[in-house]
Amino acid sequence: MMATPARLQKLTLLLVFLTFDLILFGAFTRLTDSGLGCPDWPGCYANATPMGASAHIDAAQSLMPTGPVTYTKAWIEMLHRYFATAVGALIVLRLIWTVQLKQKLTLPILTFVWVCLQGAFGAFTVTMKLFPFIVTLHLLGGMVLLALLVAQSTEEKVTGVLSARPYWTWLAAASITVWLQIFFGAWVSTNYAVLACNEFPTCLNGAWLPSTSKDWSAGFTIWRELGTAAFPALTAIHLTHRLFAVAVLIAIAGLIMQLKRYPTLRSLKLWLMAILTLQIITGISNVVLGWPLLAAVLHTGGAAALVLVLTKLAVLVLPLRGAARRAEGKTL
Repeated sequence: MMATPARLQKLTLLLVFLTFDLILFGAFTRLTDSGLGCPDWPGCYANATPMGASAHIDAAQSLMPTGPVTYTKAWIEMLHRYFATAVGALIVLRLIWTVQLKQKLTLPILTFVWVCLQGAFGAFTVTMKLFPFIVTLHLLGGMVLLALLVAQSTEEKVTGVLSARPYWTWLAAASITVWLQIFFGAWVSTNYAVLACNEFPTCLNGAWLPSTSKDWSAGFTIWRELGTAAFPALTAIHLTHRLFAVAVLIAIAGLIMQLKRYPTLRSLKLWLMAILTLQIITGISNVVLGWPLLAAVLHTGGAAALVLVLTKLAVLVLPLRGAARRAEGKTL
């Protein structure tokens, strides 16, 4: 198929859609405990599909009927790998088309390198048996990949957005706090610390905080295997994510107030309001309803949606800020 600018843009938008879905499916894979459904990589017991690994799966399931290896979990894990491979192949195609069209290569090359790193972390996730720090980096890497693709898909031009310091201060604050909160949320999920606090707004048995500062230190001991953190440490992990949500709420609320000044950004403002509401509802639901699968997947989707909107906001107005600075320099 001949590369054209229109086809390149359509492919980029398709990649944004598929990467967003891949993040959701990755969350589904993790939340259904399917990450070791096929405990080797890249195949399933050295087979291309779980059908060829039926003898191995039967043997594993006879020892542990509910997992971690079952036919259902093996298919979920392999479908996630197939999906990720398809996204990687399309990113390679996009890079080839970009070269053919002689367009800027910086972001396409970075995206290609990044998706290769994502593949490596996907392999490490399995071979290192769901090591929490590796799984956390894998989730963060998916969010970075989404941001790179959104940056390349954004072609619209916005007028009327000045380099007002409050606007940029709130956009920077929202972006920084959201990315930090994604790390904390991933750390909660990969350590299975969601139910370490089963009350809201208190944590456990009416208490608000862990008993000692050692709990916080143990909770954020980065290099350790899954299941080695004591329950008080899991409580500290959960509470860090919950408390930092207040900072995210303040930062995004401040950004929304700034966006009211710019009618051309009204749709993105409304999206931020909707996503923030979704995150509050699903976050509380995960605690009080005992971590339902739908709420947990939607919570990850909401985080990805925040990355999408904030990246788009930054890309739309960065050129305007640069132009405003150059204009200021000429008047001095």
